[in-house]
Amino acid sequence: MNPEPSEEQDGRPIGRRVLLGTLGLGALGVAAAPTLQRGLEGFLGTVAGKDPTGLTGLLPNGGGFRYYSVATSVPHKDAADYRLTIDGLVDHPRSYTLAELRALPQTRLVKDVQCVTGWRVPGTPFQGVRLSHLLDAAGVRSSARALRFTCFDGTYTESLTLGQARRPDVLAALRMQDKDIGHDHGGPVRLYVAPMYFYKSAKWLSGITVTDRVEPGYWEDLGYDVDAWVGRSNGRTDEPTS
Repeated sequence: MNPEPSEEQDGRPIGRRVLLGTLGLGALGVAAAPTLQRGLEGFLGTVAGKDPTGLTGLLPNGGGFRYYSVATSVPHKDAADYRLTIDGLVDHPRSYTLAELRALPQTRLVKDVQCVTGWRVPGTPFQGVRLSHLLDAAGVRSSARALRFTCFDGTYTESLTLGQARRPDVLAALRMQDKDIGHDHGGPVRLYVAPMYFYKSAKWLSGITVTDRVEPGYWEDLGYDVDAWVGRSNGRTDEPTS
């Protein structure tokens, strides 16, 4: 799940630290039988998209992830109306349907997921199309230096340098935990950047624009590190995930 605001201080964004203290949720743990866990996950997934406060993002579901959106609501997309557009500094801009993305060569990775707020989900499978494959098909121009990602929530954005985007562990992900990515986890397609904090793995991915410079994303504009390597950014020392 992405994006989770930082709880770091010392001049860094404090995100929802005030809310955590006020509501006493910082130490909340959910320990339940599998049936109850599934029920909680379903409940949080339902209310998260209708929660303008983002408070549902403070609650872990049974799978260890947390629901969070920076938009008050997010439309649902499926195979009938989903499109991933690639444009900008490319010779062959195009728009992919979900079926076309599924027909491309798929890569499966199993890595830990690390949120910048501290929670971690070990050994999480993601599967999808390597971003490098989509860039090669688009014909990236020599003046290109970076990518800007947009999402169909209408609010969230992210960025990567061209070199980062071409890493073999960066995907346009279609599957997570060995099932199609559902809406609440950013489906039907989300960005997956294995070695970086999870806010870089933008949910509800709809656009990839090749640019001549890095344009900081949503959380970077609020003070988060643009190069968000796990354990080497945002003032954190977590173990690497990739």
